[in-house]
Amino acid sequence: MADVTTVQVIANGPRHLVLRVTDVSDGTGLAGMKIVDAQSMAFAVGGQVPGVHLMVRRIAYDVHGMVARLQWEATEPVDLATLSGFGHLDFRRFQGVPNPKAAGATGSILLTTMGAGAGSAATIVLEMIKGVPQA
Repeated sequence: MADVTTVQVIANGPRHLVLRVTDVSDGTGLAGMKIVDAQSMAFAVGGQVPGVHLMVRRIAYDVHGMVARLQWEATEPVDLATLSGFGHLDFRRFQGVPNPKAAGATGSILLTTMGAGAGSAATIVLEMIKGVPQA
């Protein structure tokens, strides 16, 4: 058996992208699962994908029985946030956390769970700005 993970698109406009990720673990956990594909044409603006222009403005989370680690995808993934318990991280004051543009960066976001026991669960809402230049 494996964790049951869903990614739901809440909003996908020309500027904003909001996703809700839920994971119910059977105890196996997740390792580097791509939860935001910044290279997907589904999130494109005027034919241009967000890629490394994607910025995270806010993270709301409810993580119990495990720790959730969010990372920017790159040759060597770069930490974005480590989440446990419940709360929110608000980066709107400075427009959001930009992709660090490390070697091999794609702009996508990965999820790894640590210490997951059977029945542990996580719900994470990511509010992002696409940052794609608009005409």
